[in-house]
Parts: sequence; structure tokens; C-alpha cells
Amino acid sequence: MGENLTRKIIAAHLLDGEMIAGSEIAIKIDQTLTQDATGTMAYLQFEAMGVPRVKTELSVSYIDHNTLQTGFENADDHRFLQTVASKYGIYFSRPGNGICHQVHLERFGVPGKTLLGSDSHTPTGGGIGMLAIGAGGLDVAVAMGGGPFHLTMPKVVKINLQGKLQPWVSAKDVILEVLRILSVKGGVGKVIEYAGPGVESLSVPERATITNMGAELGATTSVFPSDHITRQFLAAQGREEQWSELLPDADAEYDEEIIINLNELEPMVACPHSPDAVKKVSEVGEIAVDQVAIGSCTNSSYTDLMQVARILRGKHVHKNTSLVISPGSKQVFEMLARNGALADLIAAGARILESTCGPCIGMGQAPPSGAVSVRTFNRNFPGRSGTADAGVYLAGPEVAAAAALAGRLVDPRSLGQFQSVEMPEKFLIDDSMIIAPAADPDQVEVVRGPNIKPLPVNTDLTDAFKAEVLLKVSDNITTDHIMPAGSKVLPLRSNIPAISEYVFAAVDDTFASRAQKAGSGMVVGGFNYGQGSSREHAALAPMYLGVKAVLVKSFARIHRANLINFGILPLTFTNEEDYELISQGDCLEIEDVRNALLIGEDLTVLNSTSGKTIKVNHSLSSRQIAIILDGGLLNHTKKLAAVKK
Repeated sequence: MGENLTRKIIAAHLLDGEMIAGSEIAIKIDQTLTQDATGTMAYLQFEAMGVPRVKTELSVSYIDHNTLQTGFENADDHRFLQTVASKYGIYFSRPGNGICHQVHLERFGVPGKTLLGSDSHTPTGGGIGMLAIGAGGLDVAVAMGGGPFHLTMPKVVKINLQGKLQPWVSAKDVILEVLRILSVKGGVGKVIEYAGPGVESLSVPERATITNMGAELGATTSVFPSDHITRQFLAAQGREEQWSELLPDADAEYDEEIIINLNELEPMVACPHSPDAVKKVSEVGEIAVDQVAIGSCTNSSYTDLMQVARILRGKHVHKNTSLVISPGSKQVFEMLARNGALADLIAAGARILESTCGPCIGMGQAPPSGAVSVRTFNRNFPGRSGTADAGVYLAGPEVAAAAALAGRLVDPRSLGQFQSVEMPEKFLIDDSMIIAPAADPDQVEVVRGPNIKPLPVNTDLTDAFKAEVLLKVSDNITTDHIMPAGSKVLPLRSNIPAISEYVFAAVDDTFASRAQKAGSGMVVGGFNYGQGSSREHAALAPMYLGVKAVLVKSFARIHRANLINFGILPLTFTNEEDYELISQGDCLEIEDVRNALLIGEDLTVLNSTSGKTIKVNHSLSSRQIAIILDGGLLNHTKKLAAVKK
């Protein structure tokens, strides 16, 4: 039988392991990307490795998250990032050039290449046939240093697209339908591969919307084939020579298959407070909408915003509704300005924001208390918008624009005749805001501001430990719960002592102080612990506070990897019902840890408060065990380097 596209790309990059689902493999990484909320720490980690120059084909540092400069911290980080990029061989995308995933798709992505990014929405690159994977900053730093990326060989799920989207139905509705079917944990350990005759009807920006939000499935990544549609997009970007055809074999095998008939889809929304709480707009009803936000890495392409401009042209935003729009890149922004669409948006009453992530990460534009906000974003976790009691609905641009005009959630099909937006034959090309690295790195001085503190490093795993259960949480705890974003916290990403004060603040604002007082501790949780962002600070800051282990029913992929990278032992219940045997405040003991890990035995946890014993699994590979024993990936990498010398 033939091979699917995912396995073809992995096979072309395989460095170690066997392509057997569930086993650990290592692949070569061609490209990396970072953004400023994760990049500062990633480059501090890269510096600590002592590698003089990046060893990837291409690495790009983007400024798109922390652009709200209310103090010196973000501006100082930007200066650090620009100088460190120049010195170590990394391209630097300046503030205002756009959101990393949109710009990378436009200017750098290449079909068939591997891309590792310190942002969970890196799978956007799958829209042009890349194997694009989100990871923690330390994994990206290792890849920039020439090291392989290790992951569990995924199963491959075929989404067989039939038919064609009907008027007023968008690519966002496709991925919302996939989320409705699979849920936020249904993609764990899997790659979502799109195939079938319906693929040909989707443009690259539409495909990128779908792969972008595949991150909400918990999937390793999502990927579309590279075909004549991909070629047209790259040609319009002046990069046709980088195109290659990449298709699954006609008789390709898959682990699962889901058929979606595009003809039958309707406009949909994800209701508060989860991306998989999906309903048809017609089912939700015409609820009042206080705010509409259009943009983010999911829906800020040229065609998305041109569609919004067409809908708003000659009309005005409802008097009770605020509309904000964030173009995804300078390219998109300037093209809208030059063709008059920007004027249509402004005339309609839209507030135009800069080309950044902005409201998606709680960086400004928080909605009013108790408000309903319709957003073309990818996440609607409680409080992520910056307002704890806001109800955020995720939707496509057509639904969002219709809500802005009506002041309530309405089916956009009520707007009448639909006018599709054609892809331009040629995009406006201006890479002047992308700065190439210095030819002579010795002439570059890396500039560090006072907010950039030394990188905390863990110690080797002890042979036994006793720790208090500092917190017990339920299912679907997100990295936003563990390490909040927003304009107050994000500027502290390069200052671990300061940012650690906000660990679990959204769940229990006493957590940090209690952890500091205890000196060590554990966290207990339910299913899908750590879903959402790739932010390694959700592992690094708890490590700094003394968290030794996390015991849950199941983990989200990236967060589990980040825990291992920082030497925190990730454990799961052998019997999920044993979750009930532990209470917050209990004292848990684990004996003979190092030896048990080395000989491959599972561990036994003693709840010395209740006297109960609990069997737990670690499911660590031999490589991961070595990392945990050494107190994290950075320590482990240094030890390996010392042995080689």
C-alpha cells in the first residue's frame, strides 16, 4: 500500500527511531521560528549551549506578541532579540511586519520542509505542505543548535473533504466542524492530514486557517498537500521556484478517516469557553454582541480582510458594538490601504490595530464586564480576553462582520448576495522590515535590558522526594490557567523570578506564595492537562517555584514535553479513579525514583496523609529518562557535550 503525505515528509527527515505509531522518533528540522513572548528565553537557552551560529537552513525571530510598550520591558526585549538574531545568524522580523505565522506563510514557508516553532500555532505552515510543529522554546533552541527534534511517531488521520463550501460558509467553519467531531483532546498523538476532492477548492489562506486552528485539537500538526493551488500562491509571493508537488499516494493508508461534506456545512461558532463547544449560528440565536475582533493568526489574511471590507462597505458598525481589526502582516495592511479597502473599514467604524496578535493573547482590547465578544481567533478560554466574565465566541470573518453590523449574532447568509474574493495574481512584495543577520558576528554586541534575568536551571533528580500537593485541579487545565498571558504578565517573560508570582493566579492566587514557602511540591490534575499554548513558562516557572512532579489523568503533548525539558516528572494515574484518593494539602512520597526509572519500572506514590498507595505511569523513553535524571534538557545537553569533548 502507498504512503500518506505525513509519513513521506517524516521519512525524508528521519534521523532516529522507527515510524511505528507511539514510538519515539527524531527528525531533522529545516526551519525554526520564535516570537517575542517565547523568543527571549529560547535565545538565552541557545546562548547557554555555546553554539556560535544557528545550524538550520533558516531561522526567523518575529516580534508580534509583546508590542504594547507601556514600560521599558518589551522594548528592551525587542532590542535583545534583534542583536542576538544578528549575531547568531537569524533573520529578524521587526515590530509591525506582522504575525509570525502569517509572515512565515507569505515569505518563508517551503513545501516539504520541517518547521519547528516556539508557538503552538506553528502548524499554520501545513497550509502549504510543511510539517510544521509547535514546541517549547528549549526544543527550538536545540534545533537551532543542530540537534534533532524528538517526538512520538503520530497516527495519521485523513480528513476526506468532499464537495465545495457554499456562499457565506468559510474555512473557519471547516475546522470548527473538525473540532466538533474530535474535541480539544481528540487529536493528541495524531497528525491531521487533509485530502479528497474538496481540497482543490480551498486557497492557501483557507488551508492555513484550518491547519492553524488544528492546534486546538491537541494534534501534533495538520497538513495539506502541495498542489497547483500552492504553486499559484507561491508564484503570487514571487517564490514559485520554492514550490514542489507533494501528494499522498493514490492508495495511501491512514489510521483513521473522517469524511466531511463541505456542501453541507453552515456558518458556525465555538461557544464559551472552549474551541470545541461548536454550534451552528442558527442554533445559538440572535444574542446581543458587545464587541467584535477580527484578525489573529487564524483569520487575518488578505482575502479574509477583503471579504470583511466588502461586507462593511457603505454600512456602519452597530451603535452598541465595538469592532477592532488586526491585519495579519504589513503586506496585508499595505495592500488594503492601496486598494481602498482600509478606507471602507475605517468609514464603517472599525478601529484598526497594528499587525500583531493583540487581543488574541489579551494584549489590549479586553471586552466590557460580562460582555459577549465575537472573535475570529482560535481560543476562547475563560479570562484569555482580559475580562474574566466575558463570553467569547469564535467565528469566521463573515459571521464576525455580520455581527458587527447587526449588533447581535446573526447568520451571515441573511446579508444577501455573496461576493467571493479572488486571490491576487501578485502580492505586494516588500521585505524591508526583515533584517538579515550580520555577516561578521564578532562585530555585534548583544544588548540586554535590566528585565532580562539569568536563566534558572534545575538540579539532578533526587532518589526520593516528599512533597505537598500544592494544587488539585480538574480536566482541561490550559497553559493560560498555569501561566497567564496579557499585558500585565507577558512583559515579564524574560524575568522568571517576577513572572513566577503569577503561576496559577487564575486558579488560586495564593499558589506562588504557598509554593515558595513549601520549597517543593506537586500538582494533581485531570484529563488533557496543559492544553493550549506552547509557552514553556508554564513549566519553567513552576520548576523555579519547586514543583517536582505533576500527576494527572492525561497530558497535552507540548506541555508534557516542556515539563520533561525542565526536569519536572510527568506522571499519569495507572487507575484514573485514584485521582479521588488525593486531596490538596496531602503529602505524597516517592521512593527509589532514579533506580525505578533506570530499570523501566513504574512508580508507586505513597499518600502519607491518608496512608493510601497509588500506582502511576511515567511513559518516558530512555532519552527522556536521561533528561529527567539530569534535571532537564539544558543540563543533559551540556553533559553530552562535555562527554564528546
